[in-house]
Amino acid sequence: MTCWRNTIYAILCRIDGIARRSDVRTGYGGCTSCGQEPHHERIMKMAIPDLSSLPLASLYSLAGRSAVVTGAAWGLGKATARRLAEAGASVLIADIDAEAAAATAAELAETFGVTVLSVRMDASDPAAISATADLAVSSFGKIDIWVNNAGIPSFVPLLDLDDAAFDEVIAVNLRGSFVGAREAARRMIEAGQGGVIVNVASLAGVMGISQGQAAYCASKHGVVGLTRQLSIELAPEGIRVLGVAPGFSLTEKTMFLAELDEEALSQIPIPGIGGSRLGRVGVSDDIARAILFCASDMALFMTGSTLLLDGGVAA
Repeated sequence: MTCWRNTIYAILCRIDGIARRSDVRTGYGGCTSCGQEPHHERIMKMAIPDLSSLPLASLYSLAGRSAVVTGAAWGLGKATARRLAEAGASVLIADIDAEAAAATAAELAETFGVTVLSVRMDASDPAAISATADLAVSSFGKIDIWVNNAGIPSFVPLLDLDDAAFDEVIAVNLRGSFVGAREAARRMIEAGQGGVIVNVASLAGVMGISQGQAAYCASKHGVVGLTRQLSIELAPEGIRVLGVAPGFSLTEKTMFLAELDEEALSQIPIPGIGGSRLGRVGVSDDIARAILFCASDMALFMTGSTLLLDGGVAA
């Protein structure tokens, strides 16, 4: 009797010419029907280890690891770089604002005594993202952690939103995350030591939020979907892909909102801007701590998930 696995694999081979030698889920040894050499092998090259015996401090430690954080000159990106550096990682601060990035790098290096570098990077420019990845490898020897944080907002109502404005948001928020993940993964695979990619989505990536957010919501929903798909494609290489979806949080540039009264805040149509179910508005470090968790061995058995960090606003 013909094995059902052989039948399925024969169909797949006839459809796209791909012969698979190994299936991660079944351990099956591959198609025997077409005899072609495989274009792609679904071989689990790097199973994650069991770290049950390690102490908590070791699981959170990033000593000896290197990280790239995009959009890290200020705000959430800076808070994330701070936590990663505090955990012992060497960090490359990538931001379109070169002067602010350099200042942040100097501050974190002095505070935590680790190597922190900076580079100007435009998240809408694939060549700049690739160059950033090359710089990280040449500076640190490898990339263990890549955080796609760079992003831009959009507040243009649908009927006023032209193609160029829509494309600009997609280029930075979605394509920038895609290119960053791709370039990081290429170098992680070359190093052969696995890694983790964290994509910063948004509450707008899981729900519609307010008027004028069509481009932003589209980009962030795309980031959530990208995170799921990349986790499937990169798992065989020992690369985890996770996302975080922050609600509204205060940064250096939005701190002035904390001074507004409830009536004034109620006029701003952004969910969570006036507080959350947990009694306050989020701050950058609320999100940065979750990214640290994702990047650390505490989350070693997680991939494909996007953590909602909104204080219960979407509940």
